[in-house]
Amino acid sequence: MKKNNFKQYLTIAVVVISAVVAWKIYAQVTAVPGELDAFARCISDSGAKFYGASWCPHCQTQKELFGKSAKLMPYVECSLPGGQGMSYLCRNAKIEGYPTWVFADGSRVSGSQTLEYLAEKTACTIK
Repeated sequence: MKKNNFKQYLTIAVVVISAVVAWKIYAQVTAVPGELDAFARCISDSGAKFYGASWCPHCQTQKELFGKSAKLMPYVECSLPGGQGMSYLCRNAKIEGYPTWVFADGSRVSGSQTLEYLAEKTACTIK
């Protein structure tokens, strides 16, 4: 009986230790800043908005330009769950296609944009 208890405790200890190690590795990998973090933050701070849909391949291409820094972009998801319909925020902003960028000066452009164009429109520096 004691041998069975020991095996159970050992199994639990191994599982807990494995979970802690996995969490630490995950935390280190995700904590690494992206190369364009400052640029993405600046774009967001400029008042620009990037409207897109999770199912949109051009939106994915736009996000890929930012790499790990994409999480800091001023992204607005327009697609409702299940991909059917458009959110109120996007309808209210009169979004007609994806991706659409709307800038602080009220101008807008559709389609995936280059980093250089976004830098010009937002007065942000690509770093």
